[in-house]
Parts: sequence; structure tokens; C-alpha cells
Amino acid sequence: MPLTPLDIHNKEFSRRIRGYDEDEVNEFLDQVIKDYEIVIRENKELHNQLLAMQEKLDHFANIEETLSKTIIVAQEAADDVKNNAKKEAQLIVKEAEKNADRIVNESLAKSRKIAMEVEELKKQASIYRARFRTLVEAQLDLLSGDGWDTLENREQSHDKTPEVQELY
Repeated sequence: MPLTPLDIHNKEFSRRIRGYDEDEVNEFLDQVIKDYEIVIRENKELHNQLLAMQEKLDHFANIEETLSKTIIVAQEAADDVKNNAKKEAQLIVKEAEKNADRIVNESLAKSRKIAMEVEELKKQASIYRARFRTLVEAQLDLLSGDGWDTLENREQSHDKTPEVQELY
């Protein structure tokens, strides 16, 4: 058990011959008591400060733990957002590729259809040209042939008939 200032104050020493001067010893003990009381007060203050500091340390340790957990949760949330964004981006890219393939296929189909229509039109134009050429050649043959001269002669002979003259 530690020594208290009261223990020092109440301490009685036995008396002997030629002992120490009692007043000096009492003065010294009074000084020791004062100093010891100061030390005890300081010790109590330091102990209270230590408790307050320990309480603050515990509080900050709790805050640190909470912040660590919060950072971990935030990191996990960020990772989730990042992963979801990657998945969404992949879906968008796949959808865009599908649309691009569809557009290309539709364009190819339209291109083939137009090419077939162009070929059909070329064939029809070729047939038309051949028929027109045949018609023109037939008309030229008719114009350059004997039949035209015969028609001209007939027309001249009809001009001389009264019936034809009436028509004019």
C-alpha cells in the first residue's frame, strides 16, 4: 500500500539521546508532505489526462475503423459500378455490332436487288433496242424497196382519176 501525505504527517519517531532536532525534522517532514501532495495531485491530473487521452484514442480508433470499413465499402461499390459499366459497355458494343451486321446485310440485299433490277432493265433495253432496230430496218427496207416506187406510181395514176381528185 502506497504512502499517503497523512501517513507522513502522523509519523512519530522514537526519541533517543542526542537525536535530531525535532523542529528541523518537523519542518522537513512538512516540506516532504507538501511536495508529496503536489506529486500526488500531478499524478492524479496526469492519470485523468491519460484517461481522457485514452478515451480520445479509442474514439479516433473507432473513427479509423469506421473510415476503413467505409473505404472498403466504397471501393467495393466502385468496383461494382466499374464492372457493371464494363458489362453495359459490352452489351452496347454487341448490340451495335448486331445493328451494324443487320444494316450491312440489308444493304447487301438491297444492293443485290438493285443489281438484279439494273440487269433486268438492261435486258429490257436490249430487247427494246433490238425490236426498234428491227422495226427501223423494216421501215428502211420498205422505203428503199420496190414497194415504195409502186405506191408512188399508183398515187400518180390515182391523181388523174376524178374520184381521187375529189378527195383532195
